[in-house]
Amino acid sequence: MMSDYFKRVSQLTPTKFWINNVTREEAQLAIEAGAVGCTQNPSYTWKMLTHPLEAGHAKALLKQALKESACDNEVECILQRKLVKEIADVFLPLYRSTHGEHGYVSIQGDPIHEEDPEVIIQEGRLNRGMGPNVMIKIPATKAGLEAMNVLMAENTPINATEVMGISQALEICRMYERISRQTGRHPKVYYSLITGIYDEYLQKWVKEQGIAISSDMIYVAGLAIAKKTYAITKAHWPEIGFIGGGVRGLHHFTEMVGADVCITMNWQGQAEELLKLNPPVVSRFFNPVQEMIIDELLEKVPEFARAYKTNGLPVEEFGAYGPVEYFRHMFIQAWESAIDSIKKARSET
Repeated sequence: MMSDYFKRVSQLTPTKFWINNVTREEAQLAIEAGAVGCTQNPSYTWKMLTHPLEAGHAKALLKQALKESACDNEVECILQRKLVKEIADVFLPLYRSTHGEHGYVSIQGDPIHEEDPEVIIQEGRLNRGMGPNVMIKIPATKAGLEAMNVLMAENTPINATEVMGISQALEICRMYERISRQTGRHPKVYYSLITGIYDEYLQKWVKEQGIAISSDMIYVAGLAIAKKTYAITKAHWPEIGFIGGGVRGLHHFTEMVGADVCITMNWQGQAEELLKLNPPVVSRFFNPVQEMIIDELLEKVPEFARAYKTNGLPVEEFGAYGPVEYFRHMFIQAWESAIDSIKKARSET
């Protein structure tokens, strides 16, 4: 029997549990455990094609997709839609019962052509057609922002992802405010601050650069950025949601408890583990990071300063910022692995 940890979190705090890159079974289990939303990313097709329980089903859907296009990259996009629609259908009753407040499934597609806003727009429109609870997940890069500008004006629900610094979050919020004022439309919009991946990147970067700084300080760097970003955006744009993603340790959920945030994590090894541990619900998010830690991070770690300062990153540098590139590289690797499988499947038909 599962514990009620996530349900207690939602009862005692504004913090919400989302699930990431789920199988059909995991989607059901996550909802039973208290999940109110879902994120799917570009590595999803590769995960399903190689999953011990889902590979057969995914390959059957791939056979269908191969008949719909001669372009392998487009076939992967089609396959991803087929797979994600099944998960969106699982969450649809929750979306309907909450009148569109919860039950969203966000989809981030092709990472190969992320620098072309027209590709992002076209793909976003196609993905949006899967269902009313499908949210379009777009990287917060220069090209991604151009695409968001169009899709927000069309009243498309948006999850602005690959946010690693405060500058990116502020740019998204200002765009939403401007578009809402111009169009009178108020689509559901979240930004995803990828705290776990940011921490992973920063740990590697500090080691590579030979910077002498306590690992305890690096441990709280992502949380420090999250706390400052949250304080600014909630004060000025309370209608915009905050998603914490890229979980690498259970603290990326437990240290966020207490805030009005959605934390998305994988089922195996993360959500499942928290359910087993069933820890007490303790609100920790508003515990401040000591100023001496912030000061030392700003002094010694320029990559932290770029993310922590409100004007640390110009829009033109969003896509080239180290942790953003680090995260995208993971997606490209998985996407290309799936394309290799698609080529092989095509050659066998």
